[in-house]
Amino acid sequence: MRKTLLPEGWVAPRGYSNGILTQGGQTIYIGGQIGWNTQAEFETDDFVEQVRQTLQNVHDVLVAGGAGPEHMVRMTWYITDKQSYTNNLRPIGQVYRGIMGKNFPVMSVVQVAALIEDRAQVEIEVTAVV
Repeated sequence: MRKTLLPEGWVAPRGYSNGILTQGGQTIYIGGQIGWNTQAEFETDDFVEQVRQTLQNVHDVLVAGGAGPEHMVRMTWYITDKQSYTNNLRPIGQVYRGIMGKNFPVMSVVQVAALIEDRAQVEIEVTAVV
């Protein structure tokens, strides 16, 4: 069971949830996924396209665990360029909904100086409850 938490009087957030309550089920922890393909090779340096590939990688790991986007309860995004993120919110949202649907877990976005893979511009961790 999963319940989205929205305190009384709060404006509903767009694209994420403030809190999620889960009961029972199994937990899937997905380590940081980045924007490379299944052969661990980057196909692009475009920020939005790396987000697309990263989300697809998260989706694929969810499926491998017998889950789907609807089971996500927490996402943490690590990005190397805040401007690339904020300047592309609309296309990022379109890419997100195309892969994850309208499933909006608790989410944090953190700008970092760099990621371990030099070409990586985004890394996403997910927790899901099935």
